[in-house]
Amino acid sequence: MTNFKEGLKAVKAFAFDVDGVLSSPEVYLHPTGEIMRSMNTKDGYAMQYAVKRGYPIAIITGGNTPSVALRFKGLGITDIYLASSYKMDDFKDFLFKYDLKPGEVLYMGDDLPDIEVMKTVGVPCCPADAVDEVKSVAHYISPYSLFSKGISNRTTIRGTKAVRNATVRFPTRNCFL
Repeated sequence: MTNFKEGLKAVKAFAFDVDGVLSSPEVYLHPTGEIMRSMNTKDGYAMQYAVKRGYPIAIITGGNTPSVALRFKGLGITDIYLASSYKMDDFKDFLFKYDLKPGEVLYMGDDLPDIEVMKTVGVPCCPADAVDEVKSVAHYISPYSLFSKGISNRTTIRGTKAVRNATVRFPTRNCFL
């Protein structure tokens, strides 16, 4: 296993799953039938800042909700792969588009469909509540998850912040955050 901080030095791009990484595990059903998700604005800021710094970002998700695409387009992300039935194919497309090597990508996932990509990238990461199989291949497990204790000490959905947590550890020379 590569040291997480050492692996960050080679990172030139980022790729993220959505459900369980950038959104809470619950989905809300709108009367129109569209699935609605909750996302953390701090994760959004970190991704928007990375885009402004010239880092390519891929969103690779099995979901196919138009609002997800709108959210990430609004952050300046152009590589949005919805309805990804086999994430490795979309990941390879992202690599080809930017002439990247797998070792130059930080990927964050949380569930079984993410494992193959995570085994390929240079810096595989996951939130604290990822499934055990994902944790076993992650080089970094964020202490953040979709649930945390609030002021009342009750467990509530707070948004993940796992993406921001992993990216703020970026080496100074890369000036991510």
